[in-house]
Amino acid sequence: MAQTNTEVQELLNDMVASHGVFITKLYQHHFYVQGPHFFTLHIKFEELYKETTEHFDELAERLIAIGGKPYATLKEFLEHSAIEEKPYTEKVPAEEMVASTVADYRILCDNLAAGITLTGEVGDDVTQDLLIAYKTGVDKNIWMLQAFLGKDPLEGK
Repeated sequence: MAQTNTEVQELLNDMVASHGVFITKLYQHHFYVQGPHFFTLHIKFEELYKETTEHFDELAERLIAIGGKPYATLKEFLEHSAIEEKPYTEKVPAEEMVASTVADYRILCDNLAAGITLTGEVGDDVTQDLLIAYKTGVDKNIWMLQAFLGKDPLEGK
């Protein structure tokens, strides 16, 4: 069981790192969005970074509860994140920001699915339940953002 607990801890810690980077990207989109959808997207990106921050906290707290130590520095986040940082060096169209957010949510979704499988295999029902509930929300966000872009939720998958 010790090895399987270590695997769950590593998976959760990588998720913590990915969330640290993703939250920063959502703030970036919130700060820099422009254009005819400014008011809608400015509010939406704020909603998304607040929601993601809650899940970030839940993942870190669950990690501590099972004996892990969450990454807590920007350097650790960047080293262990499945989501890549993208500095804002030139104007990015609003639709590209939304598409980037969808792509990052798909990465989180894949990680959540892997976590659901792993925690099911090792019998960590509490962590599995947390991940299933979170994945449901991520799937909904992908659907809604794809609808904003005029795309099918599965398009680009």
